[in-house]
Amino acid sequence: MKMKRSFFWLLTLLCTFVHKKTFSFQQAYLTYAKSVQVGTQSAIEECKYQFAWDRWNCPDSATQLRALRRATRETSFIRAISAAGVMYTLTRNCTLGELDNCGCDGSKNGKFGEVIWNNLVCCSDNVDFGERISKQYVDAQETGQDSRAAVNLHNNAAGRLAVKETMRRICRCHGMSESCTVQTCWSQLSDFREIGNYLKIKHSQAQKLEFDKKARNSADNRRAIQDAFSSIARTELVFLDESPDYCRRNSSLGLHGTEGRECLQHGEGRTLWERRSCRRLCLECGLRVEERRTEIVSSCNCKFQWCCKVNCEDCSQVLVKHVCARREGGDASGSAGRRRRT
Repeated sequence: MKMKRSFFWLLTLLCTFVHKKTFSFQQAYLTYAKSVQVGTQSAIEECKYQFAWDRWNCPDSATQLRALRRATRETSFIRAISAAGVMYTLTRNCTLGELDNCGCDGSKNGKFGEVIWNNLVCCSDNVDFGERISKQYVDAQETGQDSRAAVNLHNNAAGRLAVKETMRRICRCHGMSESCTVQTCWSQLSDFREIGNYLKIKHSQAQKLEFDKKARNSADNRRAIQDAFSSIARTELVFLDESPDYCRRNSSLGLHGTEGRECLQHGEGRTLWERRSCRRLCLECGLRVEERRTEIVSSCNCKFQWCCKVNCEDCSQVLVKHVCARREGGDASGSAGRRRRT
């Protein structure tokens, strides 16, 4: 049920796109709908991974149309990662031969986009195809000409550029004893995690655009919009609205706050960002860190006894986790002056 709610905006996107096409185009473009759905799902999963230990943790409500109408810093990431996810999946499925009228990128290594190395066919991923179809699907919902539509389209494009920026160039050497006098190279998609890492950095560096009231609500003031974007690189994320206080619960915005959220204490193999999650989610939100212990009893040291019985011992294990809890005699609004954007 949660997954269905999360993709309500995607269904609206697809219906909008197909409605704009004539019937002769509908069947062709619906063949890509599965890739679009899988790409969007991958994007949401990546979003949840990237923000798992942030105050805003990419909740299901963030992908609903109500939340997407706000042009916040977080919405810019959702727009970008969704466009990237759709492009990534279309490109990958194209390379795998799962889509009609699509194949390897011939501009990279020959007429058919394929090279033969060590009896293996090496194929450059056709990102131009993925970019083109992704743009037609994802950008279809932006019909306005105001600053909000311009911001959304810019972030969509930045997400697609992230796929290109993170691509890997693979080369193999030829010649006597593989002396590398001749090289055969092709381009491949990176892991989607790398794209998520790339866009997470862009999220932290996102720039706010300022418009006067007329420019923000009128489609006629195109020049003001163009001027605002003139100094913004195409790879950067932009936003219009300040983010709400993610420390506090806000039912109207679908925000649950950080009370009750789990955080991580010091431990081996954890990043600095993870180790600081208790301070970020709890202490800086006016909450305290509460340690909760749960004893789990399970069968262990089982032995087979002839015939025919298995004897086991009961072993207990204590699981410790830390959660953000309200301070005694207070609310969750304290330390507002110590909060920092995450």
